[in-house]
Order: sequence, then C-alpha cells, then structure tokens
Amino acid sequence: MNPLPTPRHLADVLPHQAAHIGPQTALRYKHNGRYHDLTWADYHSHTQACAAALIDRGLQPGDRVGLLGENRIEWLLADLGILTAGGVTVSPHASLSARQIHYQMHDANVRWLFVSNATQLEKVRSIRGQLPELEGVVVFEASAAGTDAIAWHDFLARGRQLLDPLTPELERRRAALRSDDLAALMYTSGTTGEPKGVMLTHGNILSNVQACLQAEPPAADDVKLCWLPLSHIYARTVDHYERLLAGRVLCLAESADTLVANIAEIQPTHISCVPRFYEKVVALTTHPDPAVRAARLRGVFGPRIRFLGSGGAPLPAAIEQALREANLPIYPGYGLTESSPVITFNLSRRNKPFTVGVALPGVEVRIAPDGEILTRGPHVMKGYWKKPQATAEAIRDGWLYTGDLGSLDAEGFLTITGRKKELLVLSNGKKVIPTHIESLLLADPAIDQACVYGEGRNFLTALLVPQWDYVRRALNCTATEAELAQHPDVHAFLRQRVDACLADVASYEQVKKFLVLPQPFSVAAEELTVSLKMRRNVIFARYQAELEALYRE
Repeated sequence: MNPLPTPRHLADVLPHQAAHIGPQTALRYKHNGRYHDLTWADYHSHTQACAAALIDRGLQPGDRVGLLGENRIEWLLADLGILTAGGVTVSPHASLSARQIHYQMHDANVRWLFVSNATQLEKVRSIRGQLPELEGVVVFEASAAGTDAIAWHDFLARGRQLLDPLTPELERRRAALRSDDLAALMYTSGTTGEPKGVMLTHGNILSNVQACLQAEPPAADDVKLCWLPLSHIYARTVDHYERLLAGRVLCLAESADTLVANIAEIQPTHISCVPRFYEKVVALTTHPDPAVRAARLRGVFGPRIRFLGSGGAPLPAAIEQALREANLPIYPGYGLTESSPVITFNLSRRNKPFTVGVALPGVEVRIAPDGEILTRGPHVMKGYWKKPQATAEAIRDGWLYTGDLGSLDAEGFLTITGRKKELLVLSNGKKVIPTHIESLLLADPAIDQACVYGEGRNFLTALLVPQWDYVRRALNCTATEAELAQHPDVHAFLRQRVDACLADVASYEQVKKFLVLPQPFSVAAEELTVSLKMRRNVIFARYQAELEALYRE
C-alpha cells in the first residue's frame, strides 16, 4: 500500500486512496437484506459528484450544509462531498425534534440540507418556513422526494454531468483549503443549558485521527463495525475518518437494534461502543457460572475481535471487569466534542484497568488545583460558534477546561472521578460525586439505570430503573413493570441491593430513599443525550414532585 502523505485537510485523503488502492473495498453496508461493497474508487467518484452538484447549486467555501439522518452509506458520501466542495458539515442528531433541528439549522445559517428519509424530511417541512436562508433539500430515499426535495440519485446524476467542466473548480477549492478552515460545526448534546456549536477545523480532526493511528497502528486485515451515530464526533473521528486515513474497511451496522446480529454477520476486528451497550450485553449474558457467562460474552463479539473501545460516558467498573474476565480486551478512552474528541485512550500495548488511558501523542493533559481536567494541543476546538464569551471561558492560555474532574497517576493514566458541574453539595457542606455513587449501584445486576439527587439537601435520594428480568427471576413473579415499580417486595429487594452496593462509602454518600421507575431513561424523552449521558436537569424537572415527596416523608 502506498503510504498516505501528510494531508493538509480532510479533502486531501480520499483522492490519494482512490489513486493507490482504488479497487479495494472501502465501505461495506447492508441494503435490501444483503451486504454490498463500495471500492475506494467508487467512494471517490460519488463524493466528487456530490461536491460538483453542491457547487452547481451555488455553494461557496465556508458555507454550512446540514446533514440529518441515521447512519447509512449516503451519509458518508454527503459528508465528504460537502468537505470537498469547501463546505462545513452541520449534523443534527437524527433523534432530535423539529424544534431542536430548527435551532441548529438557523443558528448555523445552513444553506443546503441532506436528509435521510420521509420521517426526517417531515420534520424539515414543519420548520421550512422559519428557515429563509435554506435554499434546498436533498433526500436520500427517492420515494420521499417531491417538489420541495431533490432525490439523492438525481442530485448525484446532475453532479456527474457537470464533473468534467467543474473539475478545475474542485481542484482549486481543494488547493485553497487550509487546516484552520472549519470542517464541522457540531452542537453539544446539551446535558445542561442551551446547545453550543463547536467549531472543529480540518486540522483539529486530522490531528486527532493521526494521533489515534500513531498510538494504535492498524493491521492489514482490520475490519471495523460502525453503529454509533455519525452525527456525533466520537464515531465521526474513530470510525469514519480514522478508517479513511488508515485505508481500511469500515462496515455500517443497520441500526442499534440489529447490532448483535450485524456483529455476527461482519465478524469485526474492532468496534467502538458507549457503555450502555456493554451494560445491556453483560445483563443479557449473565449466568451463575462465570465460565458460561464468559463464553456467552465472547460469543456475542465473535472470534476475530481484537479489542473493544469504549467512550462517550464513564464505563462502570463492574462492566469492565465482566468483559476482562471473559478475555475480551476492553479499552476505555476519554474525550469530548470540543477536543475532536479523543484526549486519552487505553492501548493494546499500554493499558490499565479502570482508567481511561494515557494522553495521545501531541496531546497535553494536566489537572487543575480544583481537580478539573485540562487539555492542550492541536485537537482543541477553534471555539464556540457566535459565542466569544463562552469560548473565552472554555479556552484559557490554550488550555481547554473540560468541566470533568479526574486524577493522573505516576504513569500518566487518567481516572475520571466526576463532572465538575454535577458535583453535589449537601446542606451540611459535604461534597458528593454522583457518578461515583451511580457506578457502584450499576455494579448490581438488579439495577439497570441510576440517577442520584440531593443538591442542597440533607441526604441523597435516587431514581432507579431495575433490570426487570433479573428482578422477576429473583422474586419469582410475572407482573408488569408498572405494577412491580409500586410493589413493596420490589422496594424491599432493591433496598437490600442498594445498601450492599454502598456498604463501603461514607454515611453522607448513602442513598437514604429512592424512587423505582418502570421505564428506562431515553433519548426520545430527552432524558439522555444521543451519546447516552443523563440530562439531569430534564430528569429532575420531570420527577420533581416525586423527589420532593421523598424529603417530606
């Protein structure tokens, strides 16, 4: 394989791969029940056609283009087409409401928008009148096209017709792109407050991808399965762009619901997940015999898996332990949208259990006097879109203030201890890190989700979502979740489990009372971000009356 010279920007990469490994498989995806391969040459051809069509429609360098949809082959092509035309990709999460999508599209002054299907197009139609700057919409599924949306197939066909006369302009734009030019405008998940547009440059993302590849060089037969939303920077960097630079195969899962089946079909060597997935797999494969559980876990991920990546949220120690006991190498990392995203990662040659690894090459990490994690390097964002004050607060003297709390050991391994803004201060002045208490509770197989509450109160309470199948087996009952959530036997059972989980913490860290919820927190209810972090302000507001009642009793 011809080595990739140091690219100046992301639009430099695909032309090189097409020229040197063009006939080889770049992407694998499922359509109409069977898998299809796309070569590097065709990948490049489709991307060029998309870029030409955007230029034909008047897109100027630096213009923002929306990309709204679930993971699919067209998403990848459109993203690189936008970048090749000199545009900036703005990617709202597919699960967002029309109101939330409007906020991002309007704030970013998006001129063109790609959407995946009729469901997403309907959201756009409901807000189109409030987006006077939006000039056109392209829909990936032809059946959803109409007078107000161009079919993707027709859009690409137009681009191919114009490719020859527009090639000089494409080359001019590619030559004019600089590493400091914006590549993506990514809105934060908004665990607290209003979403902010994170400005990531070509240089930000490239530096992070190159550092990841330097830290963990790819093997010739690497096959990675991507299922996390490409609208999130985690999958965008470690799946999409990393495979692009490495010249290795990227496979797209059909959806989160089919992931286990897709793993069995693809037999990947690597997969990156959020902790929630690992929690579900461990819960589904539980067995009293550790050897049987280990075999079940290994069976889920297949014989070719080399290691599992974890990011986006803290990985509970019990889940990591279960995977390690099954001889599944699990390597948690740490980062955030504002850092492109990877800051630290556990490596196959250098890892330590229950940490988030060491800093990537070229990335600096230090701990502030108050325990906050700071990072500096080429991976740090350009700033927040239209928010100079927020930018100045987040980046000081080149250091990005992450808002997370942690510690570094003598070998440089980072441990996350909590979120600075989520630090609870009880009425007696005692400080509690809720994520630590929650991780202890989640170690129990009877507890699926936990959210600790108590700011300004004299003791802690919690919202608990049980692992209902486990509870039913333990209590030998078949009632519905709604009935069980109110049942005294369930409360007594969970009381014992909570007390056992927290046996070794201080008295003020004990959960004195709790609510049992029949249904889990969800993205659809806006209780979780797309990366499955809890939006505590939303959760607490929703259950405020019930929480208040716990303190009155």
